[in-house]
Amino acid sequence: MRSLKSVDGLEEFGRVRLSKSFFMRDFLFSDIAAVHGLLNVPNDPALAIAAGTKLCEELLEPLQDRFGRIAVRSAYRSEEVNALGNSLGQNCARNEANFAKHIWDRRDANGHMGATACIVIPAFYDAFSNDGDWKKLAWWIHDHLPYSEMFFFKKYWAFNLTWSECPKRTIHTWTEPQRVLTKPGMANNSFGHEADWAGIERLFRK
Repeated sequence: MRSLKSVDGLEEFGRVRLSKSFFMRDFLFSDIAAVHGLLNVPNDPALAIAAGTKLCEELLEPLQDRFGRIAVRSAYRSEEVNALGNSLGQNCARNEANFAKHIWDRRDANGHMGATACIVIPAFYDAFSNDGDWKKLAWWIHDHLPYSEMFFFKKYWAFNLTWSECPKRTIHTWTEPQRVLTKPGMANNSFGHEADWAGIERLFRK
């Protein structure tokens, strides 16, 4: 692959197809990079592609197949972009905490590969926008998909969705005072939450 610092190289990298619906270019835009004139590209393109492929194939594609188009809000961040976002207080964790999350091209402290995207599912929000409705989606994902972490926000029920080689299966939120919906060790961390998400299955059944 050509240098990602050239237009031709970046175009080639952006055309890498991660799954049937998603290309690398879909995950490279960063508001922080755009405003501050930074190049948001990985130092290890192969690792970023491998992690992004898992995120797309195992999490994003099944979600999109069930609930309709996914809008990507924020996804890959280079170490430089993430560090600047952290220093500016732009809701970016420090780099070490974001390895194998938003920083796709670095493994975490235990050597595991991973990737995060912040996404919105417009059709779901349009159908379920009342207080607490984000839990319906959270529990559906918990019961159906091999996610590692979810972190829900108030606006349009946007949420960080993480795939990892070593999944944690934790759900956090900024929508309520109780920040943790589930994590290992809690009684509700097992499968079997159909009572919480059955309504969305009926609405989006294909």
